[in-house]
Amino acid sequence: MTIIFTFLLVDLLDTAGTLIAVSEHGNLLDEHGRLQRLRPALLADSSATVIGALLGTSTTTSYIESAAGIQEGGRTGLTAVVVAVLFLLGIFLAPLAETVPGYATAPALIFVAILMTSGLAKLSWGDPTDYIPAMLTAILMPLTYSIATGIGIGFVAYTLLKALSGRFAEVNSAVALIAVLYVVKTVFA
Repeated sequence: MTIIFTFLLVDLLDTAGTLIAVSEHGNLLDEHGRLQRLRPALLADSSATVIGALLGTSTTTSYIESAAGIQEGGRTGLTAVVVAVLFLLGIFLAPLAETVPGYATAPALIFVAILMTSGLAKLSWGDPTDYIPAMLTAILMPLTYSIATGIGIGFVAYTLLKALSGRFAEVNSAVALIAVLYVVKTVFA
């Protein structure tokens, strides 16, 4: 159960962070900063995760590299199909990927943080309970080599700061639940 819970939380946080960052970059968020078709996007991602697991791969998830396709004007999914075909052609080069050390992925995580910086301008800079968790999230993603860790710690910091300032009622129940689940995962995993 611990392994399943860990993968669930990591996949959820990775996907949510990536979808929001890529959507922000592609101007796909509504006037309230929400992704309108989040449910189908999460369903597609979770389906890919299940299918990937059935096929014996590591967890599959949305990747920040999608921002490159959006940057070039991709909006319909054709970009993803072209990338999939190129990945199939590149399967013969897969053994070379094992030569890349884990710390070499930090530039992609820094890119995620850069994409998210435009959202920092919209923060309530007069309220430390808003900007401290956001800054922790942006800083910890590249430092921990993990989008999920950065976002998880941001959720925990946000919930704790709101609670300690006597404003816990401002915390969305889903945010509080994810913060608690992240702490449980960190302690027991």
